[in-house]
Amino acid sequence: MVGQPGRVTHGRLVAPRTGIRSWWGKAWHRAVEEAAYVDTDLRGGRTLARRGEVGGISVAAGSLLAAVREGDDAWTAEIKIPVLAAEERRTLVEVVAAEAGRIAALLAGELPFDLVEHAEEAGVELLPYGGELAASCTCNAYLDPCRHALAVLIQTGWLVDADPLVLFAVRGLDREALLAELHERSTGATAAPSGVTDLADDIEVAADAVLRARRLVELMETGAELPDGLV
Repeated sequence: MVGQPGRVTHGRLVAPRTGIRSWWGKAWHRAVEEAAYVDTDLRGGRTLARRGEVGGISVAAGSLLAAVREGDDAWTAEIKIPVLAAEERRTLVEVVAAEAGRIAALLAGELPFDLVEHAEEAGVELLPYGGELAASCTCNAYLDPCRHALAVLIQTGWLVDADPLVLFAVRGLDREALLAELHERSTGATAAPSGVTDLADDIEVAADAVLRARRLVELMETGAELPDGLV
């Protein structure tokens, strides 16, 4: 944690070997493509991202910040993304809580399509579009986002692909805030639907079980020895 409260800096990233795997990661990259003014900047951003020229990406509500190397120079790029209004946050929490399996899926690195669909129907746009990605950079590029900002956005897509809660954090509802609001909602409910009042107590257990299962599958596929604590 650095800088403003809620800001988290992710370590330097390596391009995923299998590319973007998820529908939400692909949706993020479509927004990045929409934001680029010229193809040359987009291609340059992809090259910088894949070469690992982007430093640690600092994620906070409405902000992405990272240094980007190019040759002997280094530039600082920042992207601003609109955060959800208070009412939109409450609506999103309600959508997540509407089905007990949704928070467990999020904590396990999955973003249910119907969650996003239902949020949009309720007036909450979780996934950004190109016009929302307002970038600035210390380089002297005429157009924003420049290739350095695009490189940061492309690598952020890798983060979002692996963990959709990064997307929630950028929109102003990070993991801790989401869990706290779910807990407050469930413990304060007097006539909640069946299963909702137990949500805050069960989400960590459910997510841990899913993560353990995924890790077991990964180890079995590689032929690695299974740790005693994982089985």
